[in-house]
Amino acid sequence: VQLQASGGGLVQPGGSLRLSCTKSGGAWDVYAIGWFRQAPGKEREAVSCIASNNGKTYYADSVQGRFSISRDNVKNTVYLQMNSLNADDTAAYYCAADSRGLSRCFIARGLGPHDDYNYWGKGTLVTVSS
Repeated sequence: VQLQASGGGLVQPGGSLRLSCTKSGGAWDVYAIGWFRQAPGKEREAVSCIASNNGKTYYADSVQGRFSISRDNVKNTVYLQMNSLNADDTAAYYCAADSRGLSRCFIARGLGPHDDYNYWGKGTLVTVSS
């Protein structure tokens, strides 16, 4: 396993969760990490990303002010802190890595689509329900 997302679960509306994305092994560099989510019957959407060169972050409008992305370079881990969760946040969350330096996130152009990223982890399910 080279990219692993974890931390999902069941949370009540208004609650918080912290997702983790850890890179293990793999002889490739990470230029940016993106978080995506996909709800049942909906397309995969970009949630947030962080560039490795300068730590610049981007957020989807739907999560701006509620979610926060950060990184721990020692642990090779990127976190997505999710606060004030609501039912619309229910989805499978995926982390993805750009190992080519081509993502919009890395070149400071904002969130990009899923094909900006070439490594993907398995999703972790977040369910917001009372």
